[in-house]
Amino acid sequence: MLDKIRIVLVNTSHTGNIGSVARAMKTMGLSQLTLVDPVQPPDSHASALAAGATDVLHSAQIVDDLPSAIGDCGLVIGTSARNRTLDWPLLGPREAAGKLLEECPNYNVALVFGRENSGLTNEELQQCTHHVHIPSNPDYSSLNLAMAVQTLAYEVRMQWLEANEHPAGTESEYPLTEDLERFYGHLEQTFTDTGFIIKQHPGQVMAKLRRLFSRARPEANELNILRGMLASVDKTQNR
Repeated sequence: MLDKIRIVLVNTSHTGNIGSVARAMKTMGLSQLTLVDPVQPPDSHASALAAGATDVLHSAQIVDDLPSAIGDCGLVIGTSARNRTLDWPLLGPREAAGKLLEECPNYNVALVFGRENSGLTNEELQQCTHHVHIPSNPDYSSLNLAMAVQTLAYEVRMQWLEANEHPAGTESEYPLTEDLERFYGHLEQTFTDTGFIIKQHPGQVMAKLRRLFSRARPEANELNILRGMLASVDKTQNR
């Protein structure tokens, strides 16, 4: 189960942080690391801070953008340190760990961490199905990247140890992120064709719809129904 939990680092500035993250991951039994457009690829400094976790570091995948990192994941939880204009399904660390373990038997799942100085952008957070916030001291909430990874990885491991002999059920099957992105593209195109979304002034319609569907969390067969509904609207429009 732990092998299907992916740690994704977006646009990391310092190679030492990548090495420290690899070390934090290995201590908790996680091994799947993906780097999205790092400022520099892992180097000797990263290897030094990885200590005995160079295997995790050397097997890390490097991709150009976030969709490439999470496209095959059915659950994507993005870390957020501040309130956003649009509320998203927000989890605490324990809830996030529980959801990751509940769903990883079915597909890859991901924990996404942003830049050291600014975190994830709103656009990147909208590509996540859920957000997680670590409730640190409000008077001094500064967590470095490896600390944040260690905190969430610890919660995952503790719950995995408790539930190791009782795997979660697989009653619900959720769509992969790439399927959701195709749905959102279809939704936007259909609503643009009908005139509901004005191309020159789209406003926040799609962002709010993404939030709605992230909160509702449609299952795979429900998403197929929604795609079919959109297709029927497209057919009527074409007539």
